[in-house]
Amino acid sequence: AEELKEYFSQFGSVRGCQLPFDKDTGFHRRYCWIKFSTPQDVQNVFQKDFHILEGAKLTLKQQSHRRRSQRKDQSE
Repeated sequence: AEELKEYFSQFGSVRGCQLPFDKDTGFHRRYCWIKFSTPQDVQNVFQKDFHILEGAKLTLKQQSHRRRSQRKDQSE
């Protein structure tokens, strides 16, 4: 997760990085979430044609912004 956070910080302020791991294998699940401080930071990431980290080409998808009330409802 630190390598991901460090890599994406070149595009803007990274507020969080979640890299889920499989409890059975101990390996990461090959996806993560990066949270940026501003929408402009997100746009900076998508202006680059491709991203490579540790020899692997990353596939990026932008998640639609969820309101706080929706996140609260999902946790209940």
